[in-house]
Amino acid sequence: MKTLKKTILTTVLILLLPLAGIAQESSMKSFWVHEDVVKPSMVMEYETVCKELVSNMKKYNITEANFIVSTISGSRYLYVGGISNMADLDKKVFSTLAEKMGGDAMSDLFKRMDKCYDIEHDYVIHLDSDLSYMPSGMTQTPEGKNYRKFHYLYITPENRDLVKEKMKAIKALWASKNSKVDYRVYKSGFGTKGEFYMVAVAAKDAVDYAISAKENQDLLGQEGEKIMGELYKNLLRYEEHVGEMRPDMAYSPSN
Repeated sequence: MKTLKKTILTTVLILLLPLAGIAQESSMKSFWVHEDVVKPSMVMEYETVCKELVSNMKKYNITEANFIVSTISGSRYLYVGGISNMADLDKKVFSTLAEKMGGDAMSDLFKRMDKCYDIEHDYVIHLDSDLSYMPSGMTQTPEGKNYRKFHYLYITPENRDLVKEKMKAIKALWASKNSKVDYRVYKSGFGTKGEFYMVAVAAKDAVDYAISAKENQDLLGQEGEKIMGELYKNLLRYEEHVGEMRPDMAYSPSN
């Protein structure tokens, strides 16, 4: 049986650290990601427990935690919180909640959560504003756009500089054409499986995404096809995942 101390330490990796504002002088902002791969048969139970935990955090206004949540096809749940440095991971995020709820009650909640999945991952990614294209202002959660397409561009040490240059050229083309399709670029960091860029595109829903993508393709024309082709031929591999933001599972303190 896990002790409460161990449970809290493990769960620090689940519901992370204050999520600082994106707008900063630095072009890179770091995030710790905890990913739960939930058993298909346990999705409803998992979400019920997570929402119960968030409800308690709101009840007691836990100021030590602040996170957003997204789901990806395959019953994958990603909890994302901003970090200033690796030392942030040592903060005791749930000590206040344990005091308010009672240690046994919180431990029981986490035990119910743990039975819902067998696989979990923890890693760091970095939002790169220099490669991202959001002319209206950087945000991870555009209003009214909870649908996501996550494009994973895997690279090798040999071609990382070349791929970065191609991505800079793509951003420049988007800007020159005044593209209406925004995107954010994240670079893999500590603990990721391989080296990659992840490009996140937001839309209202799948139909809105498809329409916007087609309009953007027409806007960029042959020049866009050429530069995208140059990028993809230098990748180790490419993956595309459908996702959704889950504001009903996210948490932010009231002050």
